[in-house]
Amino acid sequence: MKVILNDHVDQLGERGATLEVKPGFARNYLIPKGLAYEATSANLARYKQETRRWEQAQAKEKGEAEHIAGQLAGIELTFVRRSGEGDALYGSVTSSDVADALAARGLAVDRRRIALEHIKRVGTFTAEVKLHREVRVPVTVHVRSEAEKQGQGSEA
Repeated sequence: MKVILNDHVDQLGERGATLEVKPGFARNYLIPKGLAYEATSANLARYKQETRRWEQAQAKEKGEAEHIAGQLAGIELTFVRRSGEGDALYGSVTSSDVADALAARGLAVDRRRIALEHIKRVGTFTAEVKLHREVRVPVTVHVRSEAEKQGQGSEA
């Protein structure tokens, strides 16, 4: 089935691309979610009319994302967690923890936009915040052990 993509679809194509996809994928996923139209002459005309409005909305979204990226640039987050042998954490540091720490600093970022594997060891890691398809910001995440912190506290 031929479809016209109405939005960027990962591993499929960019907005405006005309593709041949399996009919079930188009009928059950792409078309109901508004990600594509069936490739007919009427839908092609509809797509051309919506393009200008879509481009303006994308420019606005990208501008907002770049503004937030400026605020996120250079941020380093530190988490103190209990750890056992070999600096393995009891539990983990997740994208939700990073989102909560950013929210505490006044930066609201959806946890689903933070690319981070569950951190299960003490160390320094990098989380990537995907604010827009073209705007991504690295955030440094430091994970320290409670024992480290207590040891430093008694020495000082």
